[in-house]
Amino acid sequence: MDEQLTVSSSPHIRADDNTRSIMTDMLIALFFPLAVAFYFFGIRVLTLTCVSVLCCILFEYAYRKLLKKTRSIGDMSAAVTGVLLVSVLPPSTPYWMVALGAFFAVVVVKQLYGGLGKNFLNPALAARAFLGGVASLSSFAEPLLENRFDLFGSADAVAAATPLAGESLEKLYGGVTPFTWQDMFLGQIPGSIGEVSAALLLLGGLYLLIRKVITLRIPLAFIGTVALLTFLFPRGGVARLDFMVYNLLAGGLILGAVFMATDYSTSPVTPRGQWLFGIGCGLLTVFMRYFAAMPEGVCYSILLMNTVVWTLDKVGRPRRFGVRLFGKKKEGSGASRA
Repeated sequence: MDEQLTVSSSPHIRADDNTRSIMTDMLIALFFPLAVAFYFFGIRVLTLTCVSVLCCILFEYAYRKLLKKTRSIGDMSAAVTGVLLVSVLPPSTPYWMVALGAFFAVVVVKQLYGGLGKNFLNPALAARAFLGGVASLSSFAEPLLENRFDLFGSADAVAAATPLAGESLEKLYGGVTPFTWQDMFLGQIPGSIGEVSAALLLLGGLYLLIRKVITLRIPLAFIGTVALLTFLFPRGGVARLDFMVYNLLAGGLILGAVFMATDYSTSPVTPRGQWLFGIGCGLLTVFMRYFAAMPEGVCYSILLMNTVVWTLDKVGRPRRFGVRLFGKKKEGSGASRA
């Protein structure tokens, strides 16, 4: 037989999953929080998402075309980056800022390091941090505005404070809950596009778990750490349980824990490393919410933990029999046991 067989390097695993199928599952899971955001904030959610996704795809195609690299837009990762980017932005974000964020996420954070799988920072969160340094992103629209489905309406006609903004926290510490638990769980609160509805984010996370795209390790460690610390150390005289639930439902904690911290390229691959990664994200988030000038903390906590993923994987790697961690093989350990 003259047929030639090309054998790739190990591991040789037969599975139906590939990058495109995983990214498609991510887009399906992200549809749930985006759908409820569309209902609460209107047509601008759709237009911002379209601009973000199209710009990410265009920048990735143009960069790889210019450098004569193989095309990669078919793996759908650029589309996922676009949806994640718009998910962490307010509905009132100008279109030019979305385009700038897409360029930074795809070209600077992702492609300059070699493309998908080689970037060490989450592209969407890095772009969000970059845009926060370019201009203020603190104007959040009130949900359920009457003109929210007007294509030419103003998304920031009525600005409102998010649950973690100073005015809302002052009410909370004064004994008045600024938002009901039901509103925070369903998403009828001011905030970034993809973070407002805890219910739909959890539904998307459940879909990813069923599809085995993610595991429970990082989300459970992340959310559990925040829950434990806010329960043990409440602030402002607020009841422990109330303060804990408020911190779990407010801001981008669930979005970050389920969709951002679990990114394959920027999170550990070892089980122990994943637990440590989630715990570290939770610790930094609570620290920033308590002591830093920024009320949120999720974005920067994940980015900071992205930088130590290699170390966490080294610490979390399984220990071989007869070998010290980070050490050499013990003398005589190679002898077989009778």
